[in-house]
Amino acid sequence: GGKVLGAAVDKYCYITCRELPPFFKHKHRFAYSKVETVNSVDEIQHPSVKEIFKYLNIKRGLEIHHDGDIPARSGMGSSSSFTVGLLKTLYAFDGKIISKEDIFKTAIYIEQNLIKENVGSQDQVWAACGGLNIIEFLQNGEIIVEPIIMNEDLLRSFERKFMLFFTGLSRYASVIAGDKIQNIPKKKEELLKMMELVDEAYKILTSGKDNFTDFGKLLNETWLLKKKLSNKITNNEIDDMYETAIKNGAVGGKLLGAGGGGFILFYVEPENRERVKEALRGYLNVPFRFDFSGSEIIVYKPNYQNNNGDYGDYIIRENIKI
Repeated sequence: GGKVLGAAVDKYCYITCRELPPFFKHKHRFAYSKVETVNSVDEIQHPSVKEIFKYLNIKRGLEIHHDGDIPARSGMGSSSSFTVGLLKTLYAFDGKIISKEDIFKTAIYIEQNLIKENVGSQDQVWAACGGLNIIEFLQNGEIIVEPIIMNEDLLRSFERKFMLFFTGLSRYASVIAGDKIQNIPKKKEELLKMMELVDEAYKILTSGKDNFTDFGKLLNETWLLKKKLSNKITNNEIDDMYETAIKNGAVGGKLLGAGGGGFILFYVEPENRERVKEALRGYLNVPFRFDFSGSEIIVYKPNYQNNNGDYGDYIIRENIKI
């Protein structure tokens, strides 16, 4: 079992889907960081697209475009957001509604069992559900999503305590996660302590007090524990960033995702934000807000296979998590 606390934020990936007219030499076209044109599912190179097409037994030719607010391999859950979004897109394409629970469970199955990546199970949940939540993973395989209920003013006050910076470094999460998985038998003490910190954080957020400094201190404690899970999680540049932020007023922080690069999140009281931003001026500061919508259809124009064989256009938007 396990337990995590986190939030989805207003950084999205967008997926557009339409039935491809039968005038081309290829059957499917996919546009993401590269463009694929293929005639069979076995030719597809994108692992998530390939396995989802197989899983859903997609027969008709489709054109799919993906655009993201966040770069790939950056620790913000963009890969799982894509998987969740594509699943929801293709279910909608068939006129089917899939529940948030079913969509994150299916995404987890595809990534872990079909693609066989070393990935966790929380990113898919936040992409599907959105929100500020505790996610508990039971030993029987069940996943419990518990929203954290806060007064609106306190929620926005808490939201303003964070600063997000891009390290400029990208990495393959599966490699680092694989190393952490191998170390689990030797790191049970650290993992149990990290799970205990979730409960402490929950008490702070639901205390009804507009003072979240202790949450920032917990972030620092979590980061120190996380670094012990694998020697691939951090490096000299990340450590220098962290120390610079702390010296200039940050209370705590942590590298997001598996580690090795991507984004780093700091807890900073409002009066110290400019100091931290100036001290880290060589890195991109990314403003954000929490998002509670989860994966959603923002354009839905079905034509129900008119005389031209056109099923219409669909655009899906899904959350990135922190």
